Amino acid sequence: MIGDIILEKKFSLTLLHWYHDNKRPMPWRESRDPYHIWLSEVMLQQTQVATVIPYYTRFIEKYPTIEDLARAEDQDVLKLWEGLGYYRRCHHFLAAIRQVRTHHKGKVPDNSDVFLKLPGVGAYTTAAVMSIAFGQALPVVDGNVIRVMARYYCLGEDSTKASTRKHILEKMSGLIPKESPGDFNQAVMELGARVCLPKNPMCPACPIHETCCAFKADTVIDYPNIPKKNRIPEYLVGLAVIVRGKTFLIQKRPDTGHLAGMWELPGGKTLNNESMEQALQRKCLEELGVHVQIKETLACVSHVYSHFKIRLTVFVCHEDKKTVNALKKQPILWITVDDLGNYPFPSANHKFFPALCSIL
Repeated sequence: MIGDIILEKKFSLTLLHWYHDNKRPMPWRESRDPYHIWLSEVMLQQTQVATVIPYYTRFIEKYPTIEDLARAEDQDVLKLWEGLGYYRRCHHFLAAIRQVRTHHKGKVPDNSDVFLKLPGVGAYTTAAVMSIAFGQALPVVDGNVIRVMARYYCLGEDSTKASTRKHILEKMSGLIPKESPGDFNQAVMELGARVCLPKNPMCPACPIHETCCAFKADTVIDYPNIPKKNRIPEYLVGLAVIVRGKTFLIQKRPDTGHLAGMWELPGGKTLNNESMEQALQRKCLEELGVHVQIKETLACVSHVYSHFKIRLTVFVCHEDKKTVNALKKQPILWITVDDLGNYPFPSANHKFFPALCSIL
C-alpha cells in the first residue's frame, strides 16, 4: 500500500515537472478567468489546438466577458464560430452563459454540481473547468487520458465503454495532486497529445516510460483497446443556386437539430434512388413551393462530419412560373455574393463559394 502511494506520488511529480518544462504556449493558459478557460474547453472538444487558437482569440477579442457574450445576437456568435464545426457546442455555450448571467450574477459557478447542470456541460468539461480555474481535485478523462492510462496500467478492456472510463477515472483520482490538479490534468492530456501518440508513440521521450506497464512489456501499441468502427454512411445531396438577376436565394435552417441556425442553399439529400437533380427539385417544391429549372452544374464537393459524410452537387437554377415562397416558415433571403460574409454557413458551403462568386 505504501509502495503504491510512493509510486503515485512519483508519477504525479514527474509528470508535473515535465509539463512545466514542455507545455505548449496557448492563449487560455495565460488566463485564470473561468469564462475564458470554459470557452477553450468547449472549443477544444473534438478539435485540434492549432485550429482552436485563432477562433478562441477572435472570440475573446469580441466577447471578452460573460456580459458581452450574454448580450450578443445569436447570429453574430454563430458567424464567429463558423468553420469550427460541431455547432451545437456554440448553441449550448451561449445558452449556458445566459443562464450564468441571469441566475449566477454573471459568475461561473465554482460548485461542480451546479456547473454540471448548465446546458451542454458534461463530466469532462466540469472536471476541466473546476480543476484549472478553481483548483479542485477533479480528474479529467478524455481520449488522450484514456490512452495514457490504458498503456501505463495495461488496461485491456474496451475503451469505449462507460465501465472503462470509470476505471480510468478511479486511477486518475488516485494520482491527481490536490496542490495542482489543473496542471496535472493538463499534463496528462499534453502527454497524450504530444508523446503518447495513437501511432508511433515516442516512448523514449516519455517522462514516465520506465514505470509504464505496456512499455516494459513491449506492448504499447496494443493499448488502448478500441473496437473497429463501422464505415460511416455517405449521403448524396443536391443544392440549388436559384438565381434572380445578381441575387440568389438562401434559407435558414431550423433553430434545433443539425447545423441549427445556419444559412444554406435550398435542396437536400437523395431518397429512393433519386438523382441529385430530382432531390433538389423535390425539396424546392416542398420547402419553397416552386419548380426550378436546372441550367448547369456549378460544383461538386465532399465534406466529412463526425458520423457521416456528404457529396454535394450544386446546380444553377431559375424559378419556373411560381415565385419562391418559404412554405415551411423558415426565413429566406435574396442576397448577392458580397453579402456572404454577413451570414453563418456550414463549412461544406464554403468549398463551392469561389465557384459561386465567379458566376454572379
